[in-house]
Amino acid sequence: MKIISWNVNGIRAAAKKSFFKDLEMMDPDIICLQETKAQDHQVAETLESVGHFHIFSNSAQRPGYSGTAVISKIKPLGISKDIDVSEHDTEGRVICLEFEQFFLVNVYVPNSGAELARLTYRQEWDKAFFSYLKNLEKVKPLVICGDLNVAHREIDLARPRENYNKTAGYMQEEIDGMDRLIEGGFADTFRHFYPDQAERYSWWSFRAGARRKNIGWRIDYFLVSRAFLPKVKDAFILEEIGGSDHCPVGVILDI
Repeated sequence: MKIISWNVNGIRAAAKKSFFKDLEMMDPDIICLQETKAQDHQVAETLESVGHFHIFSNSAQRPGYSGTAVISKIKPLGISKDIDVSEHDTEGRVICLEFEQFFLVNVYVPNSGAELARLTYRQEWDKAFFSYLKNLEKVKPLVICGDLNVAHREIDLARPRENYNKTAGYMQEEIDGMDRLIEGGFADTFRHFYPDQAERYSWWSFRAGARRKNIGWRIDYFLVSRAFLPKVKDAFILEEIGGSDHCPVGVILDI
């Protein structure tokens, strides 16, 4: 089973570029999208030409903002949205699909913002999301994917010294949230297979030719419950695919 995650930076904008061609080329069994920037009916309209897939979305109350969606060849046993915490459930950031052997959680973690205005909120969100995951994990193992909006270690961004405790995505408070996930029993699949592989990123600023120069950040992840790790056969990053400031990332499961 091939599962891909991609922050598309607007599904309607992506659809006008090479999204459908890229989808066909990647040939996923399931693709999880973040930052759809569309309401549910707009997601459905944009993706109506996609055949043989089940489409699910969770949109923010605020139009044109945030939002997640899943396109799946496999019909899930069930689907749920949000994390059941009212203050965190207005931005369409979580959608969960249940399959026979695992839950698939697609997440778009809040960005702390250019002026770090949401850093405190981000810390609260991280704790609430972790609690949601651990409760869900009591039922069956988890595969968690999406834009987690944090570079975990120095190896995960091109310029760690310049950004540490200065820039959203590499604040110690955000790193602590990622540590909580890893120490709480979830494995970073890419680092499991490629612990020392440097200069592998999933997001690049639109400024100053950052992508061409590979001045990037790895902020898109697949995490899995440690008990489920033997089912993961590989993890990958598809840097060559454009159409967004993020590129797709993925895993291959032996299911």
